[in-house]
Amino acid sequence: MKIFRTQKQLTDFLGTLNNSILKIGFVPTMGALHQGHLSLIEQSKEICDLTIASIFVNPTQFNNPNDLLKYPKPIEQDIAMLEKAGCDVLFNPETDEVYTTEEEIWNYNVGELNALLEGEFRPGHYLGVTQIVYKLFNWVKPNVAFFGQKDYQQYLVIKKMVKDFNLNIDVISCSIIREKDGLAMSSRNIRLNADERTKALIINKSLKFVKENFDQFKLSELKELAKNFYNGIYGVKLEYLKICKQNSLKEITEEKDKSNAIALIACYVGETRLIDNMMLS
Repeated sequence: MKIFRTQKQLTDFLGTLNNSILKIGFVPTMGALHQGHLSLIEQSKEICDLTIASIFVNPTQFNNPNDLLKYPKPIEQDIAMLEKAGCDVLFNPETDEVYTTEEEIWNYNVGELNALLEGEFRPGHYLGVTQIVYKLFNWVKPNVAFFGQKDYQQYLVIKKMVKDFNLNIDVISCSIIREKDGLAMSSRNIRLNADERTKALIINKSLKFVKENFDQFKLSELKELAKNFYNGIYGVKLEYLKICKQNSLKEITEEKDKSNAIALIACYVGETRLIDNMMLS
């Protein structure tokens, strides 16, 4: 696996390729890799000729400075995992390589997605996400980009950005990879202690309850029953539990409009914020 630390190194390497016949797959990450990330690498290797991953902990998408400081950075372990998975190229730049000392202005309007769910609870998050992903897309020039379904709203935001900027990139959402007990794999899971790790299982349990009972209760009643799962669990704070349209993430309120639905959850377990979702139809 080739490892590049600068944009010039990456650009020079890409310049040696015959891009007219090569299909490039790209997996942008913030490191602290797990099997969920590796499944994206596997998907890329299946349909692309060259697979490029990036590791960059992007400071502009953290609305909480403490969250940025606590974000795990096991780079040597990440490199070993990517090599074992058969990744061809790793782009691992420093912050000053990505953001120059000159003040950059990025005012891309995410639209309604910026006011919903993650956009509401993490102000400025998607401005930071789109800024870094746009930069990476321009440098890597992929044909296909792979994102995990766990960050489903991010996937929709990136799809919208690609369309708005007329970028010729297919954006693919890949299934959530879960632990054997149902917890969605996340880089943040390693911050959970043993007690918190057990309590975090309530997230998947409540989502499964919503899915299994989607046609049995009225929406308002179903959501209240699911929210009750979180009552009385010390150290667990539900931030939102919503049932929304898959294509827009607008909340579904009409019983007759339950097609193409997705349930989404964000909650704190201790000091660690976790998100998850499940397709309902």
